[in-house]
Amino acid sequence: MEMTEAIVKAASAIGAGIAMIAGIGPGIGQGYAAGKAAEAVGRQPEAKGEVTSTMLFGCAVAESTGIYSLVVAMILLFANPLI
Repeated sequence: MEMTEAIVKAASAIGAGIAMIAGIGPGIGQGYAAGKAAEAVGRQPEAKGEVTSTMLFGCAVAESTGIYSLVVAMILLFANPLI
């Protein structure tokens, strides 16, 4: 293994780790959204369906961010285009 290839693999591993830090954001955001949705339903129980569907849509969008970071990390670790 050449020295440059080793550096690229090490930098890719570090980049994959940094990409996985992006998984923290969606988790925090989804928890916050669920808490606010529970508050909204507590204040207006008749709007439960609208609040729940809006919350689920928002959580799906937030979850896609975490999935994108996972895909980037997997590409950097196993299908590295830089080598």
